[in-house]
Amino acid sequence: MKAIRYHAYGPPEVLRLEAADLPAVGPGDVLIRVRAASVNPLDWHNLRGKPYFARLTSGLTRPRLTALGADLAGVVESVGPGVTAFAPGDEVYGGCGLDLVPGTTGLAEYACLKQDGLVLKMPAGLTFEQAAAVPVAALTALQGLRDKGRLRRGQRVLVNGAAGGVGTFAVQLAKALGAAEVTGVCGTGNVELVRSIGADHVIDYTEEDYTRAGRRYDVVLDLVANHGVLANRRVLTRTGVFVEAAPYKGQWIGPLLGVFKIMAMPRMTFFLSRNSREDLAVIGKLIESGEVTPVIDRTYSLDDAAEAIRYLERGHARGKVVVTP
Repeated sequence: MKAIRYHAYGPPEVLRLEAADLPAVGPGDVLIRVRAASVNPLDWHNLRGKPYFARLTSGLTRPRLTALGADLAGVVESVGPGVTAFAPGDEVYGGCGLDLVPGTTGLAEYACLKQDGLVLKMPAGLTFEQAAAVPVAALTALQGLRDKGRLRRGQRVLVNGAAGGVGTFAVQLAKALGAAEVTGVCGTGNVELVRSIGADHVIDYTEEDYTRAGRRYDVVLDLVANHGVLANRRVLTRTGVFVEAAPYKGQWIGPLLGVFKIMAMPRMTFFLSRNSREDLAVIGKLIESGEVTPVIDRTYSLDDAAEAIRYLERGHARGKVVVTP
């Protein structure tokens, strides 16, 4: 099979489309022919080996793991002994890195997942491209709002970075979870997109600073981290919660310093999403009901995966960026 690999840290140019062995299918494994995968900020952080403290686990001078792509959707090719939940021909989606069998990846023609890992049958009506756009971004949005933000029906929500991969899910999920009012913050070119997915109010950050507008919110989900902790605290109601789930910033320990600052403030928190079959199933039901629809910006071929990651890294993607083998 063909797969995207990198053997040195660096920019997208270090990526190579290489021949690779077909993943071995062991007990409990599900071999999937990948029909689509999506890329996430984690991919370009891993590729560049930044922030540098992360290399303590990923490899100091060169990457220990050479594969990228946590999200995927495809068709079950074969199953290992003991697999009862899936059969060849099933259309499935999932991934999220940790549940991929070591050595396999979404950015490849085949991937292998444990049947008890993050893999489910695709929601009805989705294309493979749409399904591949869901796992990391939608789980981040759901867990950020529901679990960390403790969003309750009737509350006011602000999503900073509403036009991005996580943001487009967050706007829709906030409405699905019962928010009375959702405000999305984005650039000029994305105002209509954010309004079209259900935002009640849209703030163009080139025209207005939401931290100085005088409005207060019960939950703020920050996916950009372009304002300080104190500035964001100003926009919270008396019992409001600030949740930061922005891509890492800084090359050394900047992300850790940011986390410590936030953790020192009451009702302010930083988090990373966790793999959850139950949560992905919740999202799948919302997709089938029409309450949530994945937003895809661009689709690239597997041999153009470097350009997909380069485009995502620029920080202006409208929804998700997808790669198809």
